[in-house]
Amino acid sequence: MTWIDHLLTSFYNAKWQVTADQAIYYREIVGNAFGLGSALFGLRRNAWAWPVGIVGNVLLFTVFTGQAIGNDQGTPLYGQASRQVFFIITSVYGWWAWRRNRARTHGVAVTPHWASPRQRALFIPLALVAVVLCFFVFRAVGAGFPVPWWYYLADSWIFVGSMLATYAMARGWVEFWLAWIAVDLVGVPELLHFGYYPSAILYAVYAAFVIWGFVVWLRISRVERRPAAGEPAVLPA
Repeated sequence: MTWIDHLLTSFYNAKWQVTADQAIYYREIVGNAFGLGSALFGLRRNAWAWPVGIVGNVLLFTVFTGQAIGNDQGTPLYGQASRQVFFIITSVYGWWAWRRNRARTHGVAVTPHWASPRQRALFIPLALVAVVLCFFVFRAVGAGFPVPWWYYLADSWIFVGSMLATYAMARGWVEFWLAWIAVDLVGVPELLHFGYYPSAILYAVYAAFVIWGFVVWLRISRVERRPAAGEPAVLPA
């Protein structure tokens, strides 16, 4: 085993044993720190938001799978874990889109703007239908342990809402901050219930941060106009 392997293994297994039955892996703290860093870069419309976020997604995937992969931290949250995979996929798109835009506009990665009425009429109903479908799929798959019915509904809401928020961020929609607020309103209580305290605390911090981010992007959307017809588009509508 090389020193790099030893370092990675030590980091993967490092934890804080809070009680005899409850441990907090440092991967959860570091992963959420990368998530916050991604949000900060996103607020500044910096394309580094995406690769930084991907690192956090990988770490949090190993956390939320919980006992399913041998972690003694607690209950696996498959919805939380699955969304990390889709975060990575969406982040690759966002990274590509923002870098492309920056090349086209000589430095501007994205211009914040509201989604059009047509886009809202499409994505909001699709999101609600997806929540219902995911609820039945998650419940059919099961958690592998007794859970209340709302466990599957909460995971479905968080899963779909997170996907929509990440996609909206890639498109530059101001609504993506509102989507994150909706996710946090469900995510924080769920994480507290199942003992993922560092994530719950950081999600609560996110809630205040996304309100600030929403105000900042709203102001920018009122100042920076979108390209007119015939001008290079920042993102296709």
